[in-house]
Amino acid sequence: MSIEIKTIGVIGAGQMGSGIAHVCSLAGLDVRLHDVSEERINTGLATITGNMARQVAKEAITDSARQAALSRIQPAVTYDDLGACDLVIEAATENEEVKRKIFTNLCPSLRPDAMIATNTSSISITRLAASTDRPERFIGIHFMNPVPVMQLVELIRGIATEDPTYESAKEFIGKLGKTVTVAEDFPAFIVNRILLPMINEAIYTLYEGVGSVDAIDTAMRLGANHPMGPLQLADFIGLDTCLSIMQVLHEGLADSKYRPCPLLVKYVEAGWLGRKAKRGFYDYRGEKPVPTR
Repeated sequence: MSIEIKTIGVIGAGQMGSGIAHVCSLAGLDVRLHDVSEERINTGLATITGNMARQVAKEAITDSARQAALSRIQPAVTYDDLGACDLVIEAATENEEVKRKIFTNLCPSLRPDAMIATNTSSISITRLAASTDRPERFIGIHFMNPVPVMQLVELIRGIATEDPTYESAKEFIGKLGKTVTVAEDFPAFIVNRILLPMINEAIYTLYEGVGSVDAIDTAMRLGANHPMGPLQLADFIGLDTCLSIMQVLHEGLADSKYRPCPLLVKYVEAGWLGRKAKRGFYDYRGEKPVPTR
């Protein structure tokens, strides 16, 4: 039977995790936010506080809604602090080993009827579910970045996911006021299977000297009406995340068209991971972003 989801655990207080905690608390759900250290949890809470203050300034939410939402988020220093949760969403780094370890260590702390979800953007839901003690209560709930702004959530069932789990997850996304699209459990699902090869192709276009960073981004913004150019978008996503999704596609579908561009690999090796590292296809260290080639 499907369970009503009232208390949410979020593992990972980074960009995605803090965004998920943000929208859940505004929707009236109780949230427990966990990360590897209290310092990281506090950073996540500070991000949420700042983002909600901006929403108040834009009159997207009222100040009383902001205060009520913030009071519903509590830090969860250990996995045991997630024991009361109806659903725990993992939003850690896009690395299968890290995620599997989290699930293995998390399960003993949860109620037997609690659901587990992963916010992975590309990794097999079936494989991740197999590292838990409840694959039938495991599902992929993939939010888009930035979570408070983006309307779409991809819902992905693993081979063992049971109907009540799927129905509960769908209801939960509805509560957040977001739209569900259902994807099959294939590498990178729908959005990233289409979006990342496009970004990778834009990087090949740069690598082969067809156009400069500025030319490529301007072309796609004004020629295809994209809100931001593909290289600017890659920097926003994080080049390490882009690379890991391309690797999942390449390994999972064994098709050479998904081969990560060598230039993308080189940028990641240099530690130029985009906006978060202050350098990627653009340099963000000055007043405004400057193309790096």
